[in-house]
Amino acid sequence: MESPYPNLEQATAAIGPVIWIVVTVFVLFSLVALLVITAVVYCRIFHKAGYHWALGLLMLVPIVCIIMPFVLAFGEWPIHKELQRLRSRQEDAST
Repeated sequence: MESPYPNLEQATAAIGPVIWIVVTVFVLFSLVALLVITAVVYCRIFHKAGYHWALGLLMLVPIVCIIMPFVLAFGEWPIHKELQRLRSRQEDAST
């Protein structure tokens, strides 16, 4: 029985596109999975800080992802505003 590929170069040329497609699909799947995980993490961070959870999706936008950490670091979080409001209400009730 004769081999369908008489030399190694023809065999690798036939297998090459298949490997390229498999690697491309794997890379694309990995990138999508990484984007989803990143979005979920940032959505949870913004939600726990008291902001709307959808602000975490803005972290996927290139320019905004540079600005939003500054908002989180230096801005007053809504959760802290709520805590301050409740503490002042409790102090007013106790006096």
